[in-house]
Amino acid sequence: MATPDFIREIRATAGHQLLWLPGVSAVVFDDEGRVLLGQRTDNHQWTVITGIPDPGEQPAECAVREVYEETGVRCVPERVVLVRSGREVEYPNGDRCQFMDITFRCRAVGGEARVNDDESLAVGWFAVDALPVMRERQLFRIKQALSDEPTWFETMSSE
Repeated sequence: MATPDFIREIRATAGHQLLWLPGVSAVVFDDEGRVLLGQRTDNHQWTVITGIPDPGEQPAECAVREVYEETGVRCVPERVVLVRSGREVEYPNGDRCQFMDITFRCRAVGGEARVNDDESLAVGWFAVDALPVMRERQLFRIKQALSDEPTWFETMSSE
């Protein structure tokens, strides 16, 4: 995935140490109830659309920007469906990071789904009962976006 310039600048002095980073995910539905997915170039996994906000960028604005940049689809955020910390990730170059993800349910309002940058191998609309093989974290985002439940978050431990 493309690394934002501000993270490259941090890495120049921080090296490979663990960085705590903001992240957003967009679960985008069309008028037929299908969900927009992208197949990532770095690990070939199918995922909802994700990205890193630029400094000062609002999370919802980032979700809209990332969806358009990666897929050519225009969308509007409807609500926050999930907030959670991800697991630590180590990339092949040794960089380590962990993301605080805010997942938005979004509605497509225009554009045509296509590979729109170098971050995706494929992009497409999928019926929710005919999704490609996906990791559980991705499926959970979609499940939460489909529900009318309040925003999901990990409850605090009673330690």
